[in-house]
Amino acid sequence: MTDILVANFNLIRGLHIIAVIAWMAGMLYLPRLYVYHSKATAGSELDETFKVMELKLLRIIINPAMIIALVFGLLLIMADGRIRGWDFLTTPWMLTKLAALTFLFGWHGFLAGARRKFAENRNTRPEKFWRMTNELPFIAAVVIVLSVTTKFLDH
Repeated sequence: MTDILVANFNLIRGLHIIAVIAWMAGMLYLPRLYVYHSKATAGSELDETFKVMELKLLRIIINPAMIIALVFGLLLIMADGRIRGWDFLTTPWMLTKLAALTFLFGWHGFLAGARRKFAENRNTRPEKFWRMTNELPFIAAVVIVLSVTTKFLDH
């Protein structure tokens, strides 16, 4: 199995990147929807429209993209382990990437929980909170991409 992964490393990496782009797009857009949803009157047509948009974004784009990114990421780890040995999992760049990923998975869960609160008309967070936190996934993505591409110049 690992020889197949090694032979298809670039294809797997490309599919991983595409899935990550879709996941990040959704993770950046969902809080933006919350910014506007937090201003809508509960039970209004606009409120109901946001509820549908948020649910579809999470279920049709964000969740599947995260799962696909995770699967291809794990395949890349398996291939990398075969190519360079498993020591790379303890390098500073990989530990940094894993820490940022842990944040992203947690933030994903937080956003999903917030969607449930909006759906139940129980949102307590103001528009300003969603505006201030909107870019957190992008910051994590910057950390991840720079960790992986530079490997902290530790070649």
